Amino acid sequence: MAAERGEFSSRFGFLMAASGSAVGLGNIWGFPTNTASNGGAAFLFAYLILAFALGYPALMAELIIGRHTRSNAVAALKSISSGKKSQFLALAIGFVGIVTVSLILSFYAIVSGWMMAFFLDPISRLLGLTSLSAWLTTDTEIRNAVFVIIFMVLTVLIITAGVKDGIEKWASRLMPALVGILLLLILYVFTLPGAMDGLRAYLVPDFSRVTDPQLLVNAMGQAFFSLSLGVGTMLVYGSYISKDENLPVVGVLVALLDVGIAVLAGLLILPAMYVALESGVQIYDDAGGLIAGPGLIVSVLPALFSNMGPIGLLVAVAFFALMTIASLTSSISMLEVPVAYSVENRGIPRPKAAMVVGAIITSISLVIVFNFDPLFDMVVSFTTERSQPLLSLFICIFAAWIWRRNEILEEIRQGSSKAEQGMFWKIWPFYVKFICPVAILAVYFQ
Repeated sequence: MAAERGEFSSRFGFLMAASGSAVGLGNIWGFPTNTASNGGAAFLFAYLILAFALGYPALMAELIIGRHTRSNAVAALKSISSGKKSQFLALAIGFVGIVTVSLILSFYAIVSGWMMAFFLDPISRLLGLTSLSAWLTTDTEIRNAVFVIIFMVLTVLIITAGVKDGIEKWASRLMPALVGILLLLILYVFTLPGAMDGLRAYLVPDFSRVTDPQLLVNAMGQAFFSLSLGVGTMLVYGSYISKDENLPVVGVLVALLDVGIAVLAGLLILPAMYVALESGVQIYDDAGGLIAGPGLIVSVLPALFSNMGPIGLLVAVAFFALMTIASLTSSISMLEVPVAYSVENRGIPRPKAAMVVGAIITSISLVIVFNFDPLFDMVVSFTTERSQPLLSLFICIFAAWIWRRNEILEEIRQGSSKAEQGMFWKIWPFYVKFICPVAILAVYFQ
């Protein structure tokens, strides 16, 4: 007997959950730091083009397949396959997606743990707990392991509650809080000396760098990572969408929310870096480039907050609360992919599935924590730059070459009775069949 499936109770609930999945550290941390290390505005320009030219069509493929099949990624791809070869490929892609999203969550939990530690640091200083503050801000294996476990427990607890009472409920609370904190921080940073220099670096492009192959690869990886594509997250979320929803419209809203918040994050992080420079904080590495990656979040910005005086403690609390919220809204969507498979294909009760899968991913995270230098960058590169774009390519192939075109149209018609007359249906089938695969491969093999 199939397990009872949940469903999002409203468009707002789905948008908050889907944008929460898309809007995570990939936007608030990854996007600005990628922008900083890839030519500023040139990277922003390439990212915006690739997010809508490649990301949105691939996003729509996942949402349509998910809602039609009402299944997890493995079962969904298998159900739209007609022959034995395509069914075997469906199983392979589905399982590789589960492995990839689990590996992403394993390194994501480590970075999220850093955010939680730095969130607690200013609070501990306000309470006069200096020894605790020193422990929270010192990069040790024990600290990282403790916060990985705490973060994964929170993620498991939300997933255990199900779609409506867990994912939708918490996303609908956390996402508005995230946007509110982000806007307040942007407004505050803009009042500080040096912010306008960062704004120029962010918004004035050097178009000579737009065709740099490495920049394009990084921009595509960022687009697929921040939109949570290729690993079955959006496919599973799509399976919880009501049949009454207009999928092309919902997909546009998700893409716009994701890209919009990424751009907003850049408006915070890049000006903040130049504010830090103005206040005497080192923001350039030994090679002369802007510090990016973990060094930015756990070194440059905390130093900036320390230089702000008493207000810096409040700004630090707000900033790392923002980072922790962004972490959690994404982690719940990632954990849902293997949990949904365990519940629907293996008949495991949701609470047990969430705990078992969560424990496995936590174990992988701890292995990375205690072998950080050889494993962390390797796992990040493999999942976000190699696996995700290729998985998105195969999902486009399934939607355009394997699944019957008339079934796709009928699914879209569920929420839009005149879908075949709209611009989406006139462009998307051809685009996802020919343009997307070629473009993904062209950028990928650069």
